[in-house]
Amino acid sequence: MSALNSAPIGSLTPEQIESYWEDGYLYPLTTFSEQETSEIRAEFEQIEKDWLGADLPLPLNTYKRVNAHLVMPLAARLATDPRVLDIVQGILGPDIMVWSAEFFVKEPHTRQTVGMHQDLTYWGMGETPDQVTAWIALSPATCDSGCMDFVSASHKNPILPHNDTYSDTNLLSRGQEIAVEVADEDKTHIELAPGQMSLHHGLTIHGSGPNRSDDRRIGLAIRYLNPNAKQLVAERDYALLARGEDTQSNFVPVPAPETLFSPEALALYEQVRQDQSKALAEGADSSVPLYANS
Repeated sequence: MSALNSAPIGSLTPEQIESYWEDGYLYPLTTFSEQETSEIRAEFEQIEKDWLGADLPLPLNTYKRVNAHLVMPLAARLATDPRVLDIVQGILGPDIMVWSAEFFVKEPHTRQTVGMHQDLTYWGMGETPDQVTAWIALSPATCDSGCMDFVSASHKNPILPHNDTYSDTNLLSRGQEIAVEVADEDKTHIELAPGQMSLHHGLTIHGSGPNRSDDRRIGLAIRYLNPNAKQLVAERDYALLARGEDTQSNFVPVPAPETLFSPEALALYEQVRQDQSKALAEGADSSVPLYANS
């Protein structure tokens, strides 16, 4: 990891912005202190304990894994934290919207992976450059724990053919993988300490291996858009305005939740889930659930 990308809290430098657009990713970027990250992790794991057996309409893991910012104030709070937004602004500009936030958890000594894929394949937004994913480590993300692997400059490709494997060990809902073999030497291992963040473009080929470590690997992936992005497949799509203005009105505005899993938030979640499914499930086997529970 070069000194170029070892950034303290703050805005991106011109050199970092250039590096992002050249490589399709940027890391490591410090967002939260070790102590604050420890407190965030504790809050997240307390939510898991408190709500695992609750009578929710869907499994708790579904809410953690898809659009957590709609029902979990913690996810919305992190996604709209000014320290994160200051960095994202260097890529998207001053008007920033949250499209989704997802907690990715790999339990210790498990086989779950994320197949090599391009995010924009399934978003229904075409090959828009008006997006970026921020991935915040809440526990150590190492090669041993199954950190992400990026393929440098792969975002310069169009959307490539993908196969839906529906693998039980793939954390993605359809087990989606690009229909091209990626050599190990072409992968950059994105190791992050707790509180550090990476950015990646929606066309960047990426995935991650299993967690062979003794600790959980916990990360929060936040998908940001600027107002120029547009949903091209589903009739409606939704976004939370995090900074600036939505000058295009391409997305239905949604509020951040005030409490965990409130009736109002759960109703909104279901509406968003149904409307987004047309884009996210395009081409999928209809017999397979869109939102994986594992």
